[in-house]
Order: sequence, then structure tokens, then C-alpha cells
Amino acid sequence: MRRGPLGWLAAMAVWLLFGAVLIILLAPLVVVVGGSFSAPPTGGLIISYVEFPPRAWTIDWYRRIPPAEFHALALSIALGAAAAAGACLIGIPAALGVVRGRFPGKSVVAAVMRAPLQIPAVVTGIAFLELFYRVGDWTGVELQGSFAGLAVAHVFLATPFVFAAVGATLQKFNPRLEEAALTLGASRWRSFRRVTLPLIMPGVYAGALYAFIVSFIDVPVSLFLSEPGLVPYPVELFYAMENEFNPSILASATLVIVFSFILLLIMQRLVGLERLLRSDS
Repeated sequence: MRRGPLGWLAAMAVWLLFGAVLIILLAPLVVVVGGSFSAPPTGGLIISYVEFPPRAWTIDWYRRIPPAEFHALALSIALGAAAAAGACLIGIPAALGVVRGRFPGKSVVAAVMRAPLQIPAVVTGIAFLELFYRVGDWTGVELQGSFAGLAVAHVFLATPFVFAAVGATLQKFNPRLEEAALTLGASRWRSFRRVTLPLIMPGVYAGALYAFIVSFIDVPVSLFLSEPGLVPYPVELFYAMENEFNPSILASATLVIVFSFILLLIMQRLVGLERLLRSDS
């Protein structure tokens, strides 16, 4: 099929718009990665700005990454995994109950599950800090400044994403498949495990990935609940940029970019990113 002049102009305009959006999205990453390879100044001077493009290329800034940032990165990865797991344990049953259940107040339950998205993160951090102080006064268990306390707060932030992703998948799920399994003699648990769960797994994977990302990038809530020795990676970068900025922060951020890219490749290999975008698969 041949295109007319207007068709070619429209296609060119679409490609130009796509290229402009891509450049806007990727340009900051290019600056971060490029700046991380800039040569440090001689004479023991401390550089406090980004040099891009670098006049000389080196990996010296990668050697100067503070050990505290590696510790914070490991903590954030563990915290994100815990938040994703906890959000799935709460979000999947909640989505099943709201989508399939018939009980009064179902809309209220759905609104409560989505409530963390409507609350400012700073308010959430203050609320959890006050709650943990009260729990400590009542029980003697100090949750503020602990991994458990951070995990509980991050599960609160991440659960709505699992709930929404799984709920959207269940909306397009054909219940006759479950009915067929029950008719053939499968128990409800076996029917869920062998029929329902595999078909809603794209929603589960998408929700868990969103939950991990939300936990990994959180600053406001973690800022209130962390303490020295237990600081998540984004908060550690926040402190570093506030106190003494140098390109070792860019080197550390570049490692996170590489880690994120590897994570996406693993998800593509195991699941297929196109399946995460199709809730009816």
C-alpha cells in the first residue's frame, strides 16, 4: 500500500516526536553515566560538579564509592524484595476478594486498599514514626530504625500496586475455566493453584515489579524510619548529595542503572515483558 505525501509527513512527525521523547528520557541517564567516567582532578582537590562530556576517561570514581553506599544498596534490594513479597501476600487475596466477592462494603474495601496512593509520602512517614513510637511504648518492641519497621512501611506503600495489577488481570479472567476444573473433580485450592494462578501471573509479576520499584526508590518514608547503620540507598544518596557531592555518586548511580537493566533482562527472559503488559494472557 502506497502512502501519499500527507501519510509520509504524518509518519515522519510521529518518528520525530518519538525520537524527541526518547532523547528527553535518556539524556539524564547519559549525563550520569558519562559523568561517572570523568577523571578526578589532580592535587588532592575535591570536585563538586558534574563534568560532561569528560575531558579524560577513567574508572577512578568507581574505586572511590564509599562502602556505606554498597551496604545501602544491598539493604534496598533486600527491602524491595521483602516489600514485594509482603505486598503479594496481601494484595493477591485482597484482589480476589474484591473482584469476585459479593459482600456489603466491597467498594469501601477497594478504596482502603488504594488509600496509600492518595496519602502524601511525608505524611505516611510521620504516621509510621508515631505509630512505631506508640508500639514501642506499649510493647517494648522498637520498630523505628529497624529492618522490620522499614519493611512494614514499604509493604504499606507497595500493596496498592499489586492489588491494582492483579485486580485488572482478574477482571478479564474467564471464570468458566475454574468451573471446568471444579467439574472435573479438582478442589478449590487445586483449581486456584493449577488454573487461576498461572493465568493471573502476568498481573502478579507486574505488581511485584512495581512494588519492588516503589520500595527501592522511596525517600520520604525511609527518611523518617532509618537510622545510622540502616539507611536505604536513596536516602544514602540524598545525604551524600546534601553534604559533599562528587562524581562517585554518579558512579554509584551508574551501577544501579546497570542493575536495573539486568533485572529487566531477567524479567524478559523468565516472563517476557510483553506478557506484563497483557492482562488477558
